[in-house]
Amino acid sequence: MLGRIAGLAGKALLQAASQASPSLHAAEPAALACASGRMQGAVSQWLQVRHQTNSHDIFNIHKDTPENNANTTFEWLPANLKTAQEIINRYPSNYKASAIIPVLDLAQQQNAGFLSLAALNSVAILLEMPEIRVYEVATFYSMFNRSKMGKYHIMVCGTTPCRLQGALKVQETIEKHLGVHIGETTEDGLFTLSEMECMGACVNAPMIAVADYSNGVEGFSYNYYEDLTPEDCVAVIETLKKGGKPKLGSQHRDKAEPAGCVAGGKWIPSQGQQTLTGTPPGPRAPNLG
Repeated sequence: MLGRIAGLAGKALLQAASQASPSLHAAEPAALACASGRMQGAVSQWLQVRHQTNSHDIFNIHKDTPENNANTTFEWLPANLKTAQEIINRYPSNYKASAIIPVLDLAQQQNAGFLSLAALNSVAILLEMPEIRVYEVATFYSMFNRSKMGKYHIMVCGTTPCRLQGALKVQETIEKHLGVHIGETTEDGLFTLSEMECMGACVNAPMIAVADYSNGVEGFSYNYYEDLTPEDCVAVIETLKKGGKPKLGSQHRDKAEPAGCVAGGKWIPSQGQQTLTGTPPGPRAPNLG
């Protein structure tokens, strides 16, 4: 598939260039091969390293694995089935499907952080829905993982405010410390690393979220760690690795009060209530007077 995508893209680029310069037609075979090769390499890297999703790949195609295939099973634990029924009872009896997102989340927590085919099919049976409808929801929302996850799912915020405050350095530090890239799981099965879009705590950027699947539904937690320097990220990971509980929220302030910010990978305390510590670089509005 990648070769086909690369070939079509390379040919389209060549055609566009040829229209601008007809002399390029003479070099079409060699140019097309070169363009296709470069494009295939770029597409491969884009798909395999930097833009993986929480699941197998960006195409949302199921792939059999030892822990997720047509022969694996999923059985609701009695306590979780009771919780699922309580969720379903919030909706009219003829609208059981309305409970699909919280019930999928519950199944994911029970199933060590991911939704196997068996788990998806069990949700379909419980909600009296066609299986394909459950698959559609599970493949649409990135909160649902369809491949085996680590006990701790680390999500790095990649939206603009966090990026401006050093999220890329945070991501690179975590990748180097764990020896994995976005979309990968450590060899010991402890950590899976992902990128996530806005987590809604921009004032305390940069930040990560960590989903803890190590203790099933009752022990599940989903926590924010904010105002992170690269060193803070390593400390949070090492505390989790030892079974500890890292400080929640900001690592340097009590709430969201103007106490400072992360700049250049360091926590810079503010002076009293002052938050602007330098002259803004612009651009500035023209003088309309």
